[in-house]
Amino acid sequence: MAQVHIDGDNLVVVIEGMDKLWALKSSLTIPLANVRGATADPGMVKEPKGFRAPGAHLPGVIVAGTFHINGDRVFWDVRNPAKAVVIELADERYARLVLQVDDPRATVELVEGAARRS
Repeated sequence: MAQVHIDGDNLVVVIEGMDKLWALKSSLTIPLANVRGATADPGMVKEPKGFRAPGAHLPGVIVAGTFHINGDRVFWDVRNPAKAVVIELADERYARLVLQVDDPRATVELVEGAARRS
């Protein structure tokens, strides 16, 4: 699972627990100017992932790490699709972040509000 918060002009994603090991990342910091928006999207887990490099994908268990699809990099950290949030980015290493969060609705509101203000 991931914790998402705003720190000044940055969106900060902190990967928690063993997910750090599977995703091979402990945190991501993205300038708010590069955040296009966020949606709660439990169906995203059913979409094609592309190829994994590096990370873990055990269907029905976990999707974590960097995946490459259609020329884009996508960062995943999802165990429970019902709590998945997709954060769209521009001019960043990743085209989007697909994260499991504790409260998808609150996370979307936080990201959308911060992106509008930047």
